[in-house]
Amino acid sequence: MKSNQNREFSIRGAAMRLATLLLLTVSLSSQAERVVGEFDSEKQKFRVVVVTEGLEHPWGLAFLPDGRMLVTERPGRLRIVGKDGTLDPEPVGGLPVISAYGQGGLLDVALHPDFPNNGLVYLSYAEAGDGGFSTEVARGRLAGNRLEGTEVIFRALPKVGGGRHFGSRFVFGHDGKLYFSLGDRGDRPNGQDLSTHHGSIIRINDDGSVPSDNPFVDRKGAKPEIYTYGNRNPQGMTIDPGTGRIWENEHGPQGGDEVNVIKAGVNYGWPVITYGRNYGFGTKIGEGTHKEGMAQPALEWTPSIAPSGMAFYSGEKFPGWKGDLFVGALKYELLVRLEADGEKIVHEEYLLERVLGRIRDVRAGPDGLLYLLTDEPDGVIARIEPAG
Repeated sequence: MKSNQNREFSIRGAAMRLATLLLLTVSLSSQAERVVGEFDSEKQKFRVVVVTEGLEHPWGLAFLPDGRMLVTERPGRLRIVGKDGTLDPEPVGGLPVISAYGQGGLLDVALHPDFPNNGLVYLSYAEAGDGGFSTEVARGRLAGNRLEGTEVIFRALPKVGGGRHFGSRFVFGHDGKLYFSLGDRGDRPNGQDLSTHHGSIIRINDDGSVPSDNPFVDRKGAKPEIYTYGNRNPQGMTIDPGTGRIWENEHGPQGGDEVNVIKAGVNYGWPVITYGRNYGFGTKIGEGTHKEGMAQPALEWTPSIAPSGMAFYSGEKFPGWKGDLFVGALKYELLVRLEADGEKIVHEEYLLERVLGRIRDVRAGPDGLLYLLTDEPDGVIARIEPAG
């Protein structure tokens, strides 16, 4: 009799422990996702769900083939987020030396196009050296929770003082080359100076070497990695998956934020032409808004919205948005939907104004949904999905 009672108590205890575990699992699952609300746009109803919280100034996002995500935090950490949104408490090891200084720190992250076979992860970041700081690019192989064989494949030169305008976004083009953006480091003449990397879009091979068909590779005194110049502070860049065109956005000064289509050898004008004005005074910069031989933007924002990450949507979950370009904004804390006709922007719509905070990055996920990062001390990954 006593033995039967002990067995019964043991079974009851096990059942209670199982029930407690199930309740805890449900509780943790419910904490992992938080519905912010449902919203209407001109062409699509959608809702916003916070997938992951507790990130410190997240900057860039990349999707791993197994459904996990890599997220950079500007203070210098690379984090892994599980398929269920769970943030791995242990940062990825094996990163290069990173200087979190001013607007710099750990910035963008991208996977090699052949990542399933080579495991290569690319990082852009600020690093100190002789003369000050500049943006660097490193790559390493992801093995578990660590980058192995990490090597620096590019250094923006010269390194200079000041903590402004580091860039920096990655795009792997349809040609297999790595494109990334560099700000002018707060020194305006850099935008027109081909002897410095600053204020340009860079194009390199996946190992850091210089492509032989770069536009300035044979020009004496020019940095051979430069693909375009006259770019003030580009913080968004993406590729149109249908056409292969690379689009970029950049901060103007007081007004004059731009969206541009990136083309080899083009001068985008900064600081000779701009729609922006001098901070505080509102006085003209350079020679005005137009000059022969310098490109006009596909779109300009005055007043400035401080654009950042951007992505084309080509999935099936939002048929009303297919082919549209989405841009995050820091200053106005919103998401902009843009409709393009060729290389011109013909319509824009503001979404989620003051709902999430400073939207730093925008990515189109492999699941056909859109993902956002908020640049806050307690930043989040948010997912946009169809309402209902």
